[in-house]
Amino acid sequence: MLWTIILLLAGFAILIKGADFLVNGASSVAKKFNISNLAIGLTVVAFGTSTPELVVSVLAATDGKNDAAFGNVIGSNNFNLLFILGIAGLIYPLVVQRNTVKYEVPLSLLAALVLYLLVNDHALWGADVAEGTAGIMSRLDSFILLGFFTLFMFYIYRTMKTASDYGDQDEIKIYKTWVAVGLVTAGLAMLIGGGKLVVDSAVEIAHHFGLSEKLIGLTILAAGTSLPELATSAVAAYRKQTDIAIGNVVGSNIFNIFFILGITGLIDPIHYSEAMNFDLQVLGGATILLMIFMFTINQRKLDRWEAAIMLVLYVTYTGYLIGTDPGMIPVN
Repeated sequence: MLWTIILLLAGFAILIKGADFLVNGASSVAKKFNISNLAIGLTVVAFGTSTPELVVSVLAATDGKNDAAFGNVIGSNNFNLLFILGIAGLIYPLVVQRNTVKYEVPLSLLAALVLYLLVNDHALWGADVAEGTAGIMSRLDSFILLGFFTLFMFYIYRTMKTASDYGDQDEIKIYKTWVAVGLVTAGLAMLIGGGKLVVDSAVEIAHHFGLSEKLIGLTILAAGTSLPELATSAVAAYRKQTDIAIGNVVGSNIFNIFFILGITGLIDPIHYSEAMNFDLQVLGGATILLMIFMFTINQRKLDRWEAAIMLVLYVTYTGYLIGTDPGMIPVN
């Protein structure tokens, strides 16, 4: 079992480094075509930090590990919102632009609501079980999610047109073409290999200790694949770049649901367990809480005491998951 845990940690390390290679190589290629730093940050970097979740969810779904696939995305979003913003907000109070509060946070709430409606079609309005779509993330559902993702990207495009560029123009290192292509290729290979290692190791650990794939997905996979977002937001908060700290999290949550689950379900429809509804409700509640914090007291600012509340809520939520998991409940 020790060897499996080592393989799991190695898989996470390979995933993160692979994402780093992919971002550096792709950013270099984009820069050669005179694409601005802002555009690269909102597209290439945003995609790169979410590739671990994408690879893990796709591999889990295609291997029939549906709870791990859904748990990874929903758990990552809860981890992003409660834990990462909690840590970042404790480091430095997060003040954000008006657009983030007015559009992006509500859009992340919409993402959670749309997903909840799509996967609970039978319970909500009696979808025909005989058609085989009840309790399933079908390809039609996936197209709907990807449609919302297209609208989100259009919003990003409009934002890019009205926003000024940021950062040192030399901040993005430009490699020779063959080096950049090699980085992208190596990054993709490491993402696939590391993702496979993570999924297989996590499921083996779950089976060894009698834990559910749902718990593993919501905790270990979620936290591990969110490490790039944690590092990005924590460093940004330390440097007082608060827009990046919170924008990274909110954007990632929108990206995870609309794009990652959209692509995953398009490749292979995913069976959904209603037991995951509680975790989706937690996600919706946490997003509403963030909106309340942003609209009240010090508007457009997440104070340290508010960040502390979010961190405590995540610890409490994780404790609840562990305590109620079937594998953790003694059998009489």
